[in-house]
Amino acid sequence: MDRLQFEVPVRIAQGPGLPVEEIYSVVQALDFLQDWPARRQGPVYQKAFNACFGATVDVVKTEDACRAFMAFCRVTGLMASDMMAPRKRGGEASALQA
Repeated sequence: MDRLQFEVPVRIAQGPGLPVEEIYSVVQALDFLQDWPARRQGPVYQKAFNACFGATVDVVKTEDACRAFMAFCRVTGLMASDMMAPRKRGGEASALQA
């Protein structure tokens, strides 16, 4: 598995009636964030962008970058309603929560 691939893809919907898109990796998340309008780039955006960029240079864990990107998607209303967020790992396999 690619070190920058998310354990679970982040499912986003850019608007009602639009198809759900899946973001599978840090690189895809960065591409999405780079296209985000400058006028809407607040602190949550910046944290997600910095985390994803940090993961590409091995300063941030991919899992942390994924969580930051998911937080950005939640705050901006992009998160698909059927998206299940992975919990923090606490031992063996990571569980999913609704």
